[in-house]
Order: sequence, then C-alpha cells, then structure tokens
Amino acid sequence: QVQLVESGGGLVQAGGSLRLSCRASGIVFKFYAMGWYRQAPGKQRELVATIDTESRTNYIDSVKGRSTISRDNAKNTVYLQMNTLKPDDTAVYYCNAESGLHRHWGQGTQVTVSS
Repeated sequence: QVQLVESGGGLVQAGGSLRLSCRASGIVFKFYAMGWYRQAPGKQRELVATIDTESRTNYIDSVKGRSTISRDNAKNTVYLQMNTLKPDDTAVYYCNAESGLHRHWGQGTQVTVSS
C-alpha cells in the first residue's frame, strides 16, 4: 500500500518560513520523481516544484528564489523549504510521486499565510 504523508503546514505571517515534509512508504522511493503541488480555494491545482531521481529541480516562477525542494532517499522523504511567504502562497500543498505510469498523491497539508 502506497502512502505519502505530508506534514509541516500551518499558519504563518507574511515573510515567515515553513518546511514541508512528505514521507513515502510502499514505493521504491529512489526511483520516483517527487513533486509539490498546491491548490488554493477556487483555483486549479498547480505544480510548485519537482525533483527528479537525479535531484535535478524545477520551480514555478512565483516561488523561484524563495523555495527549495530536496530529497533524502535514505529517509524516503521529500522536503519543501519555503521562505519569505506571501498571502498568495496560501493553499493546500500536496506531495506527488511519479514513476512511469505510476502516480501517487498525499492527502495534503494546509499552509495559510496571514498578511
């Protein structure tokens, strides 16, 4: 049974930081590209950042320079460090694992940034 469990969300003031974690089980983690997505109320889910099996990273423009995605294959965990948070970053953040035709999602963690 595949499980992706996110943690680290919460309420933070604008300008603050959060570190999201996603621990995977039931998959061979090192073979999966990992990603963070987010969905704000009334909006479509959007990709935030990805990290492939070689730890190459990609970010959407709105978080570039403010966020860092990383992975620890020994801990089956992917992280998203977010700094200088803005109210527009408020959303539910989802962890995603992808390998070939296999794609798995976590249950999401709420991030709320107050102005």
